Amino acid sequence: MTLIDIARPDPAVATITLNRPERLNALSFALVEELHAALTALENDNTCRVVILTGAGRGFSAGLDLKDPTRTAPTAAGLTGPAAGMRTQEYIASLVPRLQRLPQTVIAAINGPAFGGGLALAAACDLRIAATSARFGVQFIKIGISGCDIGISYTLPRLVGAGRATELITTAREFDTAEAERIGFVTRVVPDAELLDTARELAATLCGHSPFALAMTKQVLTANAYAGGIDGAIALENRTQILAGTGGEFAEAAAAFIERRPPAWAQTGERA
Repeated sequence: MTLIDIARPDPAVATITLNRPERLNALSFALVEELHAALTALENDNTCRVVILTGAGRGFSAGLDLKDPTRTAPTAAGLTGPAAGMRTQEYIASLVPRLQRLPQTVIAAINGPAFGGGLALAAACDLRIAATSARFGVQFIKIGISGCDIGISYTLPRLVGAGRATELITTAREFDTAEAERIGFVTRVVPDAELLDTARELAATLCGHSPFALAMTKQVLTANAYAGGIDGAIALENRTQILAGTGGEFAEAAAAFIERRPPAWAQTGERA
């Protein structure tokens, strides 16, 4: 079974489906590798004008798969220690600027839970629509690392405002589609059964415009919305996460998640 499914019923529209429904489409390294390959193919596909990103089953993506036995990215082959960690972190986080720099407009069709890295992927898309059952959360801080990861410190404040983004990132609380629409994270909420049809209708509307005009509109909107430079923001996030990962708190948080118990944090002054 492939972990990324690409459907092209219309040559101008590609639907990318994250395909690990048994794990709520959690981001394993194998899935991330296939997603990178899909983006590479689309970067050079001049027949495709709109991309729809969604998840198989009842989830969009639950975020990084903490149970994935693979601990390093394929780009980290031959490296160890912090060097391997940094290359791995960069490999995952680079999905965000790659989505933003695709020549196609990208629609996130959020069909269910979008947590952590899943929410970060949705935030990197150009447009977001959600099924009624979708839920959201920026949950990185819950696993003992910085709450700012995979571009979220850059994308989320620009979507919902700095104050709201800070509250969502630091509390790591879940929020529903009603709140997501109210704060501007998604532009539309539809019944679950209507989500993909709604995304396809939106894609058809976009494809009714001049191909060049649509591509240039995305370029200008992305350049101005992210004028501060997302690359620098992600580089800072990556370094912070490598520092966080070298201490004991991430290992404790990951173990607590797998064992379904609260983490036992070190007291102030005892942190690694």
